[in-house]
Amino acid sequence: MAVRRFFCLLTMMASAAVLVSGQARPTKTLDIYVVDVEGGNATLLVSPSGESLLIDTGNGGAGAPRDAGRIVEAARDAGITQIDHLITTHWHGDHYGGLAELASRMPIRHFIDHGPTVQKNDTTEEFLRTTYPRLYAGAKHTVVKPGDTIAVAGLGVRVVTSNGEVIRTTFPGAGRPNPLCGRSPAPVNAVPEDPESVGSDITFGRFRALHLGDLTRDKEFELVCPANRIGSADVLLGLHHGQDTSNSEPFIHAVRPRVAIMNNGTRKGGLPDVMKTMYTSPGFEDLWQVHFSLLSGQEYTAPGLFIANGVDDQPSAMPVAPMPLPQPGSNAPPPPVHSGRAYWIKVSAQEDGTFTVTNARNGFSKVYRPEAQVSRR
Repeated sequence: MAVRRFFCLLTMMASAAVLVSGQARPTKTLDIYVVDVEGGNATLLVSPSGESLLIDTGNGGAGAPRDAGRIVEAARDAGITQIDHLITTHWHGDHYGGLAELASRMPIRHFIDHGPTVQKNDTTEEFLRTTYPRLYAGAKHTVVKPGDTIAVAGLGVRVVTSNGEVIRTTFPGAGRPNPLCGRSPAPVNAVPEDPESVGSDITFGRFRALHLGDLTRDKEFELVCPANRIGSADVLLGLHHGQDTSNSEPFIHAVRPRVAIMNNGTRKGGLPDVMKTMYTSPGFEDLWQVHFSLLSGQEYTAPGLFIANGVDDQPSAMPVAPMPLPQPGSNAPPPPVHSGRAYWIKVSAQEDGTFTVTNARNGFSKVYRPEAQVSRR
């Protein structure tokens, strides 16, 4: 009888081990997928524990099924079947537009945002009044403020900006005076939702990434002037698509990213002034682009190895000079079409600070060693 109980116990233990191993991800890395949502934003982070954090859900309207499908494809590659935490950085259609479609395809357990929209838009206001409450009714909903933390097992996730406010405490090891501050830039009023963006500081051991949504120059200034309160980062995510209402020199050169991953479109972002700011930042190594940008031209664009997506009708050569930014209005030419296969850029980070960036289109990878992190703050 004792022997039988012993073998029953062994069987139960083995079954439990199989169950646990079936739930665990076979990796010890933080994996970050920067998904192509055609100039919008969708960035999926999956910790070694398997817990997930998605930042934004891409475009709405006719683009919602496409973008939600691309997010689901990245989730499948990461081995997850639900989104544990979703940050909507701000209420612009290229950041929240795919939310309802995504929620119809996979469970979302925790909805996070900065609160009500501050920008008049009938579609957005109707979404927040009717659709959004239905989506988070059976889940958790949190309106965050700077200094809040988001509990993702295995990661440190701290909110540094939200609802037009920035974090006022200084990170350990940061706080150096910023000689580039000068005069504070004027507030960006043309797009009121951008300065409201939920910005996140993400750490995994010695690895650190920043995603600030579409945070504008004036709010960047508040983070790093007159002293840099947040220190440096290994990877800067998003870059407001590479637009020049963000990505100021005082901010970029203070944060000193080694790598930047730009979620631009074929004719959205990648502006020359932004590219020059990145390339001249101290310690900067590489810019990876979700799309090639006509607005960069050969003069400023990253090498093709670092660009994940082109267009369906790829030109034989890109002009040397950047294309002028089209004037808004009904006479503006349509952007080049990209409705075929989409590729992500993936970051795999280790606790010692080593990280690898991979272009899914061509399989090109580059490893960044942690030695360069020493004394970066």
